[in-house]
Amino acid sequence: MKKSKDDYLTVFFIGIAATYILVSLALPMYAILSKSIENKDGLFIGLENYKYYFSNPSLFYSIYNSLYVSIISTIISVSLSFMFAFALTRSCMVAKPFFRSIAMIPILLPSLLAGIALIYLFGNQGIFKELLMGKSIYGPIGIVIAEVFYTFPHALLIIITALSIADARLYEAATVLRAGPIKTFFTVTIPSAKYGLMSACFVVFTLVITDFGIPKVVGGQYNVLAIDVYKQVIGQQNFEMGAVVSVVLLIPAMLAFVVDRIVQKKQVSILTARSVVYQPKKNKVLDTIMLVYCIIISICILTVVGMCLYASLIKFWPYNLSLSLKNYQFDLMDGGGWDSYYNSIKMASFAALFGTLIVFTTAYFVEKARSFKPARIMMHLLSMMPMAIPGMVLGLAYIFFFNNPNNPFNFIYGTMAILVISTITHFYTVSHLTALTALKQIDNEFESVASSLKQPFYKMFFSVTVPISLPAIFEIGIYFFVNAMTTVSAVVFIYGPKTTLASVAVLNMDDAGDIAPAAAMGMLIFFTNAAVRIAYVVFTKNILSRFQNWRFKTA
Repeated sequence: MKKSKDDYLTVFFIGIAATYILVSLALPMYAILSKSIENKDGLFIGLENYKYYFSNPSLFYSIYNSLYVSIISTIISVSLSFMFAFALTRSCMVAKPFFRSIAMIPILLPSLLAGIALIYLFGNQGIFKELLMGKSIYGPIGIVIAEVFYTFPHALLIIITALSIADARLYEAATVLRAGPIKTFFTVTIPSAKYGLMSACFVVFTLVITDFGIPKVVGGQYNVLAIDVYKQVIGQQNFEMGAVVSVVLLIPAMLAFVVDRIVQKKQVSILTARSVVYQPKKNKVLDTIMLVYCIIISICILTVVGMCLYASLIKFWPYNLSLSLKNYQFDLMDGGGWDSYYNSIKMASFAALFGTLIVFTTAYFVEKARSFKPARIMMHLLSMMPMAIPGMVLGLAYIFFFNNPNNPFNFIYGTMAILVISTITHFYTVSHLTALTALKQIDNEFESVASSLKQPFYKMFFSVTVPISLPAIFEIGIYFFVNAMTTVSAVVFIYGPKTTLASVAVLNMDDAGDIAPAAAMGMLIFFTNAAVRIAYVVFTKNILSRFQNWRFKTA
């Protein structure tokens, strides 16, 4: 059968995407696995490094600590976010958009900024240190509180989606059968949202067990796996043992990912063609309770952010509380100065531009191409893998792979390019799923009509697919930008002297004891992300009004 130009272009683009994933993910992961079974001279020693690791009580205990704080944080975070999502979707309380906006604030912050705020609130010289009743914030208590703050919006977004899809007929049936509110909650609400709850649990668990910033700031002597990786690589220059700990850290993250995929496959449709969308009814008692709850959660979130802002403006905590901007004189501090902030802007912009281009183009050929089905399925599976790989593991893998003198891609090591590639790869999966969701909403008949009219696929792509998918494309871009500004784990091992980043500067300043300047840099990241988010809303509103009037037209 004669191949068309579209087939050749499909092969070309899938080949480029496959090469990117191979170089940015598969080969680096192979390098880290190989390093874990070698000695310092690069000779194969089998499982000797693993035997040493599991025979060392202090190292092995980190596994228990990681699982402990991850499970506790997951239970608390998912519980709190479920009630918040319930308030937003199942009550008629006032100011829902306001509370939702407040709940999303932690996404705009580096994770370790929550740890810095806790030091000022509950540390040895904290404002509310008496509330801990003699307990120290440096350890599991601080890690859990900060991780709940960090993961709350991630769980909330998933659970809101799950609760938003409900069939009103089920609630009407419960009312007819005289089921009380509590029984209806446990027999209708929870079962209909169970897959969303499970997915939120796996996402939060993975975020916590792989997080590095928070344990580094408030962990104290409480070692977790992510800290062990950092200590072995940065502290002891023991790259072989760092590779071993990375592989161990990879196991629970991979298991959570696999179980989540299995759960998602078992999910069935809640809404059918005959379903009636559920609309909450006014209930003064419930609405009041939900309002009070949302106010309390919002106050907690704003307190953390407000404390960081206040700390960044204080001259010398807690002895001189006068306000000053001296903590924003980053060129006088360790961490890279203002250049680190400008580098972050540059890196985030590149990640947003090239990440969106790579992700959307790849997703298009995975979803819309008619030929080479096995290759497209494999591309989809490979695109799902980054979600299961912790950022620190990916960063360490990049050291072993790109820093090899025999690697033809060695020239990008220590440059801005490797930071951009690491960031795009680390956050690839969510963007890929976003693009696929948008593309699945476009009927395949468009491609069939274009083919029957003998129109090249690229004309169809630019004149129909891209305009229809603009909301998703913009969302992918902003997702890459925000995460590039806040990520620490994916870049902490691979930045160079001239490519220091703002998020890493926060870590370095905290290490040097410059906690207030670290808070200042963290707030600068927050203000940047917030400004970009606002500009994005305004910009997309104008763009969509020009290119997507059809969405708002009525018959």
